[in-house]
Amino acid sequence: MAVQGETREKTRIDIREPRHYRVIMHNDDFTSMEFVVEILMDIFHKEPMEAQRLMLTVHESGRAAVGSYPYDIAVTKVHQATARAREEGFPFRMTVEEA
Repeated sequence: MAVQGETREKTRIDIREPRHYRVIMHNDDFTSMEFVVEILMDIFHKEPMEAQRLMLTVHESGRAAVGSYPYDIAVTKVHQATARAREEGFPFRMTVEEA
């Protein structure tokens, strides 16, 4: 029972999936194929055959999308991979773009 003069508010909550971003791996002439496969398996949790296939796609095409994640996760994975590459002395490059 509503009291005279009472105002009722209706709250609408929109819940949306977070935007996803593709992690793009770029080819270079110095980073070893073995290192790329290792990164794909360790950081991006790819199976060995999938990691090999992606590495070859990067090698042959110059770049490949290796995963799609919410922004924070995509950026974290790129930072982990590039930090490891720098430790190993590789100029390995990855970028993040909106999916």
